[in-house]
Amino acid sequence: MSAVLKIENLSKSFLLHQQAGALISVFDNLNAEVKAGEAVAVTGPSGRGKSSLLKLIYGTYRANSGSIRVQSGVAWTDVVTAAPRDVIDLRRNVIGYVTQFLRVIPRVPAEMVVAEPMMDRGIAPDQALTRARMLLERLNISKRLWHLSPMTFSGGEQQRVNIARGFAAHFPILLLDEPTASLDTENRNRVLELVAEAQGQGSAIVAVFHDEQERLRACSRSIKLG
Repeated sequence: MSAVLKIENLSKSFLLHQQAGALISVFDNLNAEVKAGEAVAVTGPSGRGKSSLLKLIYGTYRANSGSIRVQSGVAWTDVVTAAPRDVIDLRRNVIGYVTQFLRVIPRVPAEMVVAEPMMDRGIAPDQALTRARMLLERLNISKRLWHLSPMTFSGGEQQRVNIARGFAAHFPILLLDEPTASLDTENRNRVLELVAEAQGQGSAIVAVFHDEQERLRACSRSIKLG
């Protein structure tokens, strides 16, 4: 498999305006590649930029220098210099991102929250809802909740809805920020199964795991920060 994500000479720092303009360097001249079908963990001490790296790849943060090149079909796009509309297109079709927090529009049912990324790709609503319900059931979200807004759910239930949404559509690159945090053992295993299935379908996975054993189970190597 060839690389679908190439990070070259990437540097990121934060300017803290409320702390006398202190400049905090996160990392400097970072280089890494991730191949299709490969799961790679981002490791390092707390505060060394693991989640920040995922946000840079997703285009939420802007790098100070360097490049983050993503393959989309036969073309390559540098997220660092891409126009906003191109970043939005990458998020819709190329880069999936499972964060630690669910952000949804009030009153939208959980099953529609999960189905939305598929319908954005042009998948028929009934087909998208079928897969959404399968994922919700697999992640132990009670059927009685599927028609309700996840804003009324517990924190653990919201996290599982968020995971279901992230895995609903196939993404060539999938970013995971502590997807198993705060879950019980059964649901952690379900998430790790979904990671393995996405990898088997060719997704290049970049993940942050708090638990070392889960990281070793899911990923074959690491990008070490700090």
